[in-house]
Amino acid sequence: MATLSSILEAEDITSLQSLQLFARTVVEGFTTGNHASPHKGFSVEFRQHRPYVQGDDIRRLDWKIFGRADRFYIREFDEETNLRATVVLDASGSMGYRGQKGVQKFDYARKLAAAMAYLLMSQQDAVGLITFDSKIREFIPNRTRITHLHHLLETMVKTEPGKDTALAPVLESLAQRLKRRGLVILISDFFDDAAAIMRAIGVLRKKGHEIIAMQLWDRDELEFPFGQWSRFENLENAEESLLLDPAAVRQRYMEVLKDFQGKLTEGFRKHQVDYLSLPTDEPHAAALRSYLALRMR
Repeated sequence: MATLSSILEAEDITSLQSLQLFARTVVEGFTTGNHASPHKGFSVEFRQHRPYVQGDDIRRLDWKIFGRADRFYIREFDEETNLRATVVLDASGSMGYRGQKGVQKFDYARKLAAAMAYLLMSQQDAVGLITFDSKIREFIPNRTRITHLHHLLETMVKTEPGKDTALAPVLESLAQRLKRRGLVILISDFFDDAAAIMRAIGVLRKKGHEIIAMQLWDRDELEFPFGQWSRFENLENAEESLLLDPAAVRQRYMEVLKDFQGKLTEGFRKHQVDYLSLPTDEPHAAALRSYLALRMR
C-alpha cells in the first residue's frame, strides 16, 4: 500500500504541517469545515437580522432587539463547510520528459499532487483525483477518509506518463462531472491549444469553481540550451522525430514559447485563476510554501 513517504521526503511532509489552504470563493461541501458556504446556518460569523416568520427556530430569536423594539428578529450566520477539491494530474507523454537536470516532469507533478492532497485532507477537506492524457484515465471522487488518501497515493504511484494530450475536452468533461462548486487544482505542462484550454477554463469558472493552475517546465524547455545537431523525439508519438541543428531553430522556438506563455498568462488572469509557473529544477516544497504563504495574506 502506498503511503505519503512513497512520494514525498520526510522534510517535505514536515514542512506541510504548518500550512493551510482556504478557498477564496464560497464552496459547497457536505460537513462542517473551514470554508465559506453559500448556505446559512449556525456558526460564529454573523451575517444579518431578518424579521421572524412562523416556523423559524425560536432559538435564533434576538431577544435584545425584542426588548428595544418589541418585534421579533432572527439572527442569521454564515455557515462554514469543508471543501471539495479535485486534483487534475497530467499523465500525457510530454510529462515524461527528463532533461539535463535529471528531474522528470511527471515525478515533480506527482509530488505536488500528493502534497496538495495531504494538506487538504489534513484540514478535513474532501479530495478527488483525475489522471488524464488524451482522455480521463482515472476518476476518483472526493472523499475525506484517511484510507481514501492511500487510494489517491496508490493511483499516483502506479500512473506513468504516456500518449498524447487533450486537456480541453478533459476539463469540459470534468465540468459536467462536478456537481458542486469547489476547488480544481490543475497540474500540467499545458502543452495543448491555449485557446481551447481557456474556453474550458471559462466553463469551469462559470460553474463557480475556483482554479489553481500549476504549469511545469523542464529548464531545457525554457532555455533550449542544445548546441549540436540533435534528434528531437515526440514523446506523445513514438513515430515522430526530427533531426535538427538547434542553432538554426532556437530563435523561432523562443518566439513560439513566449507567445504560448503570454496566451496562458493572459487567459488565466482573465479568468481569475491562480497561475504558478514551476521549473522542475526548483524545489517543489519551497515553491508550494511560498505560494500558500502568499495566499494566506
